[in-house]
Amino acid sequence: MSADQRRYGPRHRLLSVLVENKAGVLARVAGLFSRRGYNIYSLAVAPTDNERFSRISIVVDVESAPLEQVVAQLDKLINVVEIGELHPDEAREAELLLVSVSVDARQRSQVIELVGVFGGRIVDVGHDAITVMVAGTPEAIDDFEDLMRPYGIAGLQRTGRIALPKLDGRSSASGAAAPPVGIA
Repeated sequence: MSADQRRYGPRHRLLSVLVENKAGVLARVAGLFSRRGYNIYSLAVAPTDNERFSRISIVVDVESAPLEQVVAQLDKLINVVEIGELHPDEAREAELLLVSVSVDARQRSQVIELVGVFGGRIVDVGHDAITVMVAGTPEAIDDFEDLMRPYGIAGLQRTGRIALPKLDGRSSASGAAAPPVGIA
């Protein structure tokens, strides 16, 4: 089993899509997936350091459509500038988790200790619950979520995976990291 199959499972691949930062672009990308019946496992989008562009990180379910077909369809969208597949061993991935955990006074210290182990922080405290924020690799976030389940999750939100290629000295004309090896 390859590293990306261990990380995503055999059915998920991470695409990094650089798009023009214009109104309606995300709707067009989402519409493409909807029209074609492609499944999105995770989606995150935000502007890049250049305000003219946004980066969309999409974890694609390749059982709903071959990756090459997804990329070919994305490439037809006028506002798409660059598409790359980020392989787990060639990328730095992160995800953010906000979770409200039901805890009594006795359990609170146990949860706070786990939050510290995962490098998270408490962002809200109530009489019988706390809200925690943890950022890390998708695997670490999965592990933390699993550890919180026995306490009782009152609410949970994850950002979805974001990623950039690992730095290796290559750079593009804009000075940004070169597109990932693979689909371009």
